[in-house]
Amino acid sequence: MNLARIGLLALLMLPSLAVAQVGKSLGLLDLNTASEKDIAALPHSNTAVARAIVTARPFASIVDVNKLLLEHEMTQEDANAMYAKAFVHINLNTATREEIMLIPGAGRKMAHEFDEYRPWKSWKQFEKEIGKYVGKDEVARLAQYCFIPLNLNTASEEDFMTIPGVGKKMAHELQEYRPWKSKEQFEKEIGKYVDAKEVARLWRFVVIES
Repeated sequence: MNLARIGLLALLMLPSLAVAQVGKSLGLLDLNTASEKDIAALPHSNTAVARAIVTARPFASIVDVNKLLLEHEMTQEDANAMYAKAFVHINLNTATREEIMLIPGAGRKMAHEFDEYRPWKSWKQFEKEIGKYVGKDEVARLAQYCFIPLNLNTASEEDFMTIPGVGKKMAHELQEYRPWKSKEQFEKEIGKYVDAKEVARLWRFVVIES
């Protein structure tokens, strides 16, 4: 077998890279970036709840949102109805069982499966493994609640723009300062463009890998 053929076979054996590392939304709002007006219009929400959410964000976890909603005398059932329309994305590789269980319809079995197949590397992997248990439409519905961290040193502009609230300008800045070497560097450089809260929100979606 000649070297060219060997090289081609090697390329074909490499794992495919997912373009969108934040699950494609099927209309789901991101509670860390949605407007107060849109949050107020969610099921069982109101102006007071929306204002409380906007004031408290960014949330590091949907669990923190859940606590806030229950403190505002919303029942868990009502909160769950809100999560069908809006959520705080969970990291597939680090999310706790409590976080996963707040995804509407996930349940204990799916919480186990999310954990079972870690580390998650791509949506192709997610579609394959979770597709063993539910249909294609349900796989897509579940994916919109999740993200797989983006490698700051290799992600494309298109990848970065799957992060809620990230446009071309921020995607450019995320590429501009490569190679990224530390969280401190990220806070310093991205902090030139947005405040500390937004830096913290963005940091949730990324990872630094060589």
